[in-house]
Amino acid sequence: MLFSRRNKYKTLTDEELLRTYKKKQSSEVIGEYYQRYGHLVMGTSMKYLRNKFDAEDLVMNLFEKLPGKLVSHNISNFKSWLYMVTKNECLMLLRKKGNLTSSITKELEDTDDQDLKIDKEAQLEILEGAIEDLKTEQKECIKLFYIESKSYQEITEMLRLDIKKVKSAIQNGKRNLKLNLEGRNEFKSVI
Repeated sequence: MLFSRRNKYKTLTDEELLRTYKKKQSSEVIGEYYQRYGHLVMGTSMKYLRNKFDAEDLVMNLFEKLPGKLVSHNISNFKSWLYMVTKNECLMLLRKKGNLTSSITKELEDTDDQDLKIDKEAQLEILEGAIEDLKTEQKECIKLFYIESKSYQEITEMLRLDIKKVKSAIQNGKRNLKLNLEGRNEFKSVI
């Protein structure tokens, strides 16, 4: 019985798991999140705390607090949210222990900048994929207008289209991109 429920939760997306938890508040959902992200929380904790025992304690404490946090927070991207919660818990523990020196603070800021850069690169890859999914005319106009910074007039000349068709393709392409990206829940509003 437990195995069949585990399989049921295993196939759900993070967002579906969250909705399920908010309805049922089942410990199996927390277990599934632990299966998926326990190692990432541990890795993040090790990066900040640099102590295996403190990191293990933090992971256990975080997953004990997770049920309350899931209910009380509005979460759009679970993995990113969990990373931020983990980082904040690590920083609070370091402050509490008095280990948060200026050199560690600088190093953490540099690490955060790198993490943001990686996150932005992932978002750009998703955006590029979503642009490729557009109809040919919309894709060409979006690329020329937003990526190559061409004017409406330049696009009409390059693609030999009426200016109204170019404006329409850009407007419809933008709307379709927004719908595509919102459907993926990767980021709230890009356009």
